[in-house]
Amino acid sequence: MTRLLLLAALTAAAFPAAAQTGAKPARLGLCAACHGEDGRARVAEAPNLAGQRFDYLLKAMRAYKAGQRDVPAMRAALGPLSDADLEQLAHWYAGLAPCAAGAR
Repeated sequence: MTRLLLLAALTAAAFPAAAQTGAKPARLGLCAACHGEDGRARVAEAPNLAGQRFDYLLKAMRAYKAGQRDVPAMRAALGPLSDADLEQLAHWYAGLAPCAAGAR
């Protein structure tokens, strides 16, 4: 039992985003339509998001929302979301196991 607890603590320390994933975000539905609920893209043009770094995902979503990254579909999808929503989504996708290279 002690070994199991130690392993869990080491895993959480090594992968802090996984420990922060928590409950499924309420606003996941629109993202999941293209990027998948599991972070594996459902649309050829959409990237896999599973396992991406939290700070990268949050910065990218903020840039799409602000129009600094000019992708109208992303701006429209993220426009009504609050900063707390964006953080929750970034934590969700960052906490998922990464997809294998080239996986779809």
